[in-house]
Amino acid sequence: MEIFRIMGGKPIRGTIRIGGAKNAILPLLAASLLTEEPVCLTGCAALSDVENMIRILGMLGAGAKMEDDVITVNPAQASRWEMPEHLSKLIRSSIFMLGPILGRFRKATVTYPGGCEIGLRPIDLHLKGLRALGVRIREAHGMIYCDGSHMHSGEIMLDFPSVGATENVMMAAVLIPGKTVILNAAREPEITDLQEFINSMGGCVSGAGTGMIVIDGVKKLRGTHYRVMPDRIVAGTLLTAAAMTGGDIAVRGARACDLDAVLDKLSAAGCEIIADDEGISLKGPEKLRPVDVSTQPYPGFPTDMQAQMLSMCCVAHGTSVIIENVFESRFAHAAQLIRMGADITVSHRAAIVRGGRLTGARVCAKDLRGGAALVLAGLAAEGATEIQGVSLIDRGYESLEKMLGGLGADITRI
Repeated sequence: MEIFRIMGGKPIRGTIRIGGAKNAILPLLAASLLTEEPVCLTGCAALSDVENMIRILGMLGAGAKMEDDVITVNPAQASRWEMPEHLSKLIRSSIFMLGPILGRFRKATVTYPGGCEIGLRPIDLHLKGLRALGVRIREAHGMIYCDGSHMHSGEIMLDFPSVGATENVMMAAVLIPGKTVILNAAREPEITDLQEFINSMGGCVSGAGTGMIVIDGVKKLRGTHYRVMPDRIVAGTLLTAAAMTGGDIAVRGARACDLDAVLDKLSAAGCEIIADDEGISLKGPEKLRPVDVSTQPYPGFPTDMQAQMLSMCCVAHGTSVIIENVFESRFAHAAQLIRMGADITVSHRAAIVRGGRLTGARVCAKDLRGGAALVLAGLAAEGATEIQGVSLIDRGYESLEKMLGGLGADITRI
């Protein structure tokens, strides 16, 4: 099992360009199944989740490969509508394949997806949306059997603005005749990226970024060349690393409009921030101020940055309150931070953090973003930190040790 070994106390300084967003690449790869012509995605990050999604496409008969930051998919020979169970268990986003498989083949058999254990994350909203499109669904023995032979357009009201459910319904409806409307749709930038990708293939989707998305069905989609949006969570993680270490960083390619809520909290903590068309620059203060954070669906503070912000609050001067409203079990990193000397009290969905100093320790990542938070803590801690569970971090960060090493961190993968 690989570990990260970090010697803390070195400021994060320099310039870095970020790659494409994990949370955008995965649904785009899934949506490539909706056409029979070649698809080319550029600006992609080499992540384990991306590798697994490419393997899933291959098992379905759609040839896919990655060279440098380019993924090419040839879905012409795709013929299977049964998701490989062993791969689905490795990646939560495998559920994104349900909508495109139904859209292409009008039937699908999938297993319940895996991924990080950060809460129940039920897929009932996905299934409710698909049922509203006429899909007959049977659940048995841990499998989901879908019959889409009578699929039709319709209106779907989501009980919660779920990103995954919004994207799944969008993809399932693209090739259905008529107009489909999603109400209370998720507004995340990755939703807009999926819309633009589908439209580049000849689809007709509008409204992404608002609470109402309209899909006018088309008969066929063509192939496309498309550049994936930059990863706002990787950008936020690197900016927070500089804030915690009193550093100075320029993140090229990062879009401030995607990170308004995160930049607001970093500014409130005392950071100097400049954003322009090239990216975002941040200079950390000598002393971080405490901040209060409450996660919400976009445009609120992203749950995928909660762990990193909690880590930052551990070295702020004062008391912070972090409230997690999206997932009910997303404070596993708190116990690991306490091993490093953090003063954190967790009660249900809230964490009270009394800032101070951190010291190096042996800790273990329990999920992707919690693992990133431990890396940030190690950068700011006194002495050496060893982090197990690196494979979880690799799901969302391409060679994080190389990223940070190039910015002055003393971090090695062992």
